[in-house]
Amino acid sequence: MPEQKIHTLEEVNAKLPTLRAIVGRQLSRRATIQEKLAALGALVDEIPDDFAVHLGDSSAVRELKADLVKRVAEYRKGWDEVEELGAVIKDPQVGLVDFYGRLEGAVVWLCWKYGEDEVAHYHALDAGFAARKPIGASIRQRLLN
Repeated sequence: MPEQKIHTLEEVNAKLPTLRAIVGRQLSRRATIQEKLAALGALVDEIPDDFAVHLGDSSAVRELKADLVKRVAEYRKGWDEVEELGAVIKDPQVGLVDFYGRLEGAVVWLCWKYGEDEVAHYHALDAGFAARKPIGASIRQRLLN
C-alpha cells in the first residue's frame, strides 16, 4: 500500500467547498438510487442482486435496470473523486470522510461529516466516529502546519 499523504488542517479545510459539493451530489445520487431500487423491487417482487436484463423483463424493468446501471456507475465515480482529494470514505450513507493528519508526531484522522462547516474533530486511527475529539484552539495551532 502506498504511503498516505498527511494533510494539515488548512489543506483539508481548503478542500471543503469542493468536497461538500461532491458529497452533497453523492447523497442525492444515493437517495435516487434507493428510490429506483424500490421501484424495481415493486415491479419484479424483489430487488434483484444485479441489473442484468432477462428475457422475461418488461420494457419498464429493462429501462429501470439500464438507468440503475448508469446511476450506480456515476455514484462510484463520485466517491473516486472524493478519494482523489485525499479523503478516506468512512460512511457513504451520511457523508463521513477522514483525512490523514499529524498531531504531536502521531498520525490521526481529521474527521469531517457532510453538513459540518469545517473539520472540527479528530480521532486516533484505530478509533471511530464515536471517539471524535474537538479540535480546540491549542490543537488547531498544532494541526495547521
